[in-house]
Amino acid sequence: MYNTDLPSRADLPTSAQLKRSTMIAALTALALLVTVIMPSEYAIDPTGAGRLLGLTRMGEIKTQLAAEAAADEMASAKASAERMTQMVPPAELMARMDRIENLLVAMTAQQPALPASQPAAPDDVTVGEIAPAMPIEATAPQVAEAPAPAQTTGRRDEMSFTLTPGQGIEVKLVMRQGAKANFAWTVDGGVVNFDAHGDGGGQSVSYEKGRSVPSGEGVMEAAFDGNHGWFWRNRGDSDVTLTIQTEGDYIDIKRLI
Repeated sequence: MYNTDLPSRADLPTSAQLKRSTMIAALTALALLVTVIMPSEYAIDPTGAGRLLGLTRMGEIKTQLAAEAAADEMASAKASAERMTQMVPPAELMARMDRIENLLVAMTAQQPALPASQPAAPDDVTVGEIAPAMPIEATAPQVAEAPAPAQTTGRRDEMSFTLTPGQGIEVKLVMRQGAKANFAWTVDGGVVNFDAHGDGGGQSVSYEKGRSVPSGEGVMEAAFDGNHGWFWRNRGDSDVTLTIQTEGDYIDIKRLI
């Protein structure tokens, strides 16, 4: 095995050379920080080179998206907190409705009382025999029955709102697990950011998100009992009008923000 000889003292760089190399590396890093990293990541361009290279626009988009995400998350958290303190828990509401429905079904299922006695037919009875029970004729008196509960055929609603620049609004449907509702919403005068989600009974779910969208439509199927709907925010520079139409199997629709 051949071992490389150690360099002599004359071959090693001097202190002045090391300082010069360190200084060059530091200046290069500083130049990259000012001309590339700061414009592309934080939209800070003190030299103007980032805007010439198109990096400043990249940084502006990143900072805007980060600010919008933080604002939307804060608004959603605030709405959830207000909802928990103001509305009746969905589980209790569903339990009350189930009790009412069960009571109506029980009343409907009661059979009409039979008459106390029926006249015996002379041809069918002999001495020493007991007459068999007579069948109930179609003309026999009937006991009035309670009306059957109405069948739920769904409901239909339409709501319109005007959103100023930066304003957000939230609309929710109160739904049971597995229920479905058709929806369609449009924006007149611009576009909005939106977040479709649901919450209730300690659960939460995110269905869909979008940015700079002029409209949306589809079918919302509730993942659990609770509130399911949308949060919109106007990130434009002028007022917009948002209209939403819903139709399907939901209990109520309401504006939360």
